[in-house]
Amino acid sequence: MNTRAEQLQAFDRLLTIMEQLREQCPWDKKQTMQTLRHLTIEETYELGDAILDNDLEEVKKELGDLMLHLVFYAKIGSETNDFDIADVLNTVCEKLIHRHPHIYGDVKVENEEDVKRNWEKLKLKEGKTSVLEGVPKSLPALVKASRIQDKVAGVGFDWEQPEQVWEKVEEELTEFKAEVNNKDEVAMENEFGDVLFSLVNYARFLKINPENALEKTNKKFTKRFTYLEEKAKSLNKNLKEMSLEEMDVFWEQAKKL
Repeated sequence: MNTRAEQLQAFDRLLTIMEQLREQCPWDKKQTMQTLRHLTIEETYELGDAILDNDLEEVKKELGDLMLHLVFYAKIGSETNDFDIADVLNTVCEKLIHRHPHIYGDVKVENEEDVKRNWEKLKLKEGKTSVLEGVPKSLPALVKASRIQDKVAGVGFDWEQPEQVWEKVEEELTEFKAEVNNKDEVAMENEFGDVLFSLVNYARFLKINPENALEKTNKKFTKRFTYLEEKAKSLNKNLKEMSLEEMDVFWEQAKKL
């Protein structure tokens, strides 16, 4: 691996290239924080895909793309004299030191849960009025539910045992089924949301990341369905013309791959 000096040299190289692009490239010169925002989100999702695929070469590339964006924002901030990359890095360093008193102070912790509880308490002392303040409004709903539950659990608002959470899941399923029978669309949607929220909470108790779990299932389904399409095509068959029984034969084959 590279030495610390080589790592710093590489980071300095990126900063130099960013300055040159900002000065000389017509596209880079036009960018603002607003125009970069959606591109940054896209790069983050691409990194997430690479991590789920365990493609470390791709993870390296996507980290580079994301690092470029971070340096880009800092460069724009420096042009308005609001902040530069040193301010960005020093700010996060100070925050990390402040929020890890068990490392940089005399606070004692027993486990990961103690660390999380201290983290949320410190954030409130820093001036936040709610533990939920740090949950981005634009997060996808499934991720947001998980983060909300993590946050409130950090201050003690939580179930004691996984069995209690599963009972809540069953309770919400019963309520959802009742509204399905009533054919009340608004109530069905509300109760379905409660079912999902309670399942996300149960996943947290089992230390399952619901976003990762669902995305892995998405990938698994996509792989199997693609196999089904390919087999049908090899037999010159159209899926729309095939019976469910015929498709199920290929589906079962795909499950064994």
